[in-house]
Amino acid sequence: MTLPPLPREALTGLVLAGGRGSRMGGVDKGLQSWRGLPLALQALMRLTPQVGELMVNANRNLSAYESFGVPVWPDPVIPGAGEFPGPLAGFLAGLERCETDWLLAVPCDTPNFPEDLAERLGAAAQAAGAPIALPRAQDADGVWRSQPAFCLVRADRMESLLRFLQAGGRKIDRWTEAEGAVLVDFPEASAFDNLNTLAELQAAQGRPSATADGGMR
Repeated sequence: MTLPPLPREALTGLVLAGGRGSRMGGVDKGLQSWRGLPLALQALMRLTPQVGELMVNANRNLSAYESFGVPVWPDPVIPGAGEFPGPLAGFLAGLERCETDWLLAVPCDTPNFPEDLAERLGAAAQAAGAPIALPRAQDADGVWRSQPAFCLVRADRMESLLRFLQAGGRKIDRWTEAEGAVLVDFPEASAFDNLNTLAELQAAQGRPSATADGGMR
């Protein structure tokens, strides 16, 4: 039996912008301009038609992110997690405040992610009865790899994530595998190209975007 897609109202979108931007020289990556707008705002705009609620995870320049018109939450203090626990701390910030059944996290530095990301991940999670769904795409060598920073997670996984972080866990894949995540293949590999350096950001300014039918524009 084919299950209907998750309704938008069941999803909260979270843009992860809490990193240190070390490969960009320490700049606040989410505020760097791409096609005339900050990367984090581009991600919010791409998420808007896919989810019912939106929020941002950021750890500096909070007022700048708040100007985008959505709630902004820094990483929580997590005893035992050490300093800079990484993207999972952003996941936890979102889950702590998520009022919908599901949270969809996306990084701020991958502006071409698919326009039907939520639909496809949600359908796979429902079909598998899984609490987490992650996309998988081919790298330049044709190897299929998960894209763990893009994570659809059921909101009731918050306590599990907190325990993982308190035990010193940091790797997204390790936590999601333990939770029985389902992987969803996306053929549009370039849609998940992230912009780690200022040179990559500049080179991507004219790169086409992935469309919902698997094409590019």
